Amino acid sequence: MTADLIFVLLALLTLVPAVWVAFSRNIVHAGFSLLLTLLGVAGLYAYLGADFVAVTQVMVYVGGVLVLILFTVMMTRVPQNGRPRHGLDRFVPAAVFALGVFGLLYKTITAVEWAASEGAVEPTTAEIGTNFITSYIFPFEYVSLVLLAAMIGAAILIRERRPEETEEPAAPAPETEEEVAS
Repeated sequence: MTADLIFVLLALLTLVPAVWVAFSRNIVHAGFSLLLTLLGVAGLYAYLGADFVAVTQVMVYVGGVLVLILFTVMMTRVPQNGRPRHGLDRFVPAAVFALGVFGLLYKTITAVEWAASEGAVEPTTAEIGTNFITSYIFPFEYVSLVLLAAMIGAAILIRERRPEETEEPAAPAPETEEEVAS
């Protein structure tokens, strides 16, 4: 009974903010609702015994990606000249896509034979950590270099050009009174 209650609470913590993300007109509210949704997913991972995936969910998505999204949203200037889209041109494609996803999820859920786990689930973080620093150290470090290169490239792409960098050089100022007169 308690296990079912915990699962239902974590599922509600995931689904209610997810619905708010989908239907909120305020993008900052949607971003913070996404935070709650991602935390709920991490809670479900932890509840199911996937402790490493739960911690990774919090560190990568909540700690990194969501913060990046929120800062981007808060720092972006939205042009006010565009007309907002209303009506069926916005909801029909979203509804068709949502029905397709729900149909695929239903087919997957009903086709899989689910086995109930009896007993305690053992944590996986110790084994994964040992593998990271022994067997898989090269791929782990390689991925960190690729991410570093992506961050440097993104920083170069978004940096603002100074006006003197974008304009052509101006003609030199006249030095003598004769050049000024002519």
